[in-house]
Amino acid sequence: MLNKDFLYRKIKLIQKDLEGLEPLGEYSFDDFFENQVVSMAVERYLERIVTRALDINRHIIAEVGKGTEDVKSYTDTFLRLGDLGVYPLAFSEELAKSAGMRNMLVHDYDNVSPRIIYDSMHDALEQYPQYCQHLLTFLEAQEE
Repeated sequence: MLNKDFLYRKIKLIQKDLEGLEPLGEYSFDDFFENQVVSMAVERYLERIVTRALDINRHIIAEVGKGTEDVKSYTDTFLRLGDLGVYPLAFSEELAKSAGMRNMLVHDYDNVSPRIIYDSMHDALEQYPQYCQHLLTFLEAQEE
């Protein structure tokens, strides 16, 4: 059974992090690159947003899936939500790339290109509000 309180709380936390990330998206790449505090804040926001999404994804797969879903990686969790109809498949493929960014930030942070982080910030600002809206629509449909 879906723990809707858990899901709504995680969605709210993602939305709050997006609010914090949004003003940082106004920095030019050069200003972002030169300002270590800004770049570190962006990295942390991205890590938190994606990690919370992974928590959501795993919960939905565990509770709504058939138990036969092929989930070998964090990327797969985004793809399976597309398979489960939580959001469109094409969107799941785009969003799944954020799992790779999260892994780079967590495990390979010394080698991540600032340009990749900067571009990922803009992707997150575009994609994660849609992710949250798809989840809210999905949860509303579950209540009917």
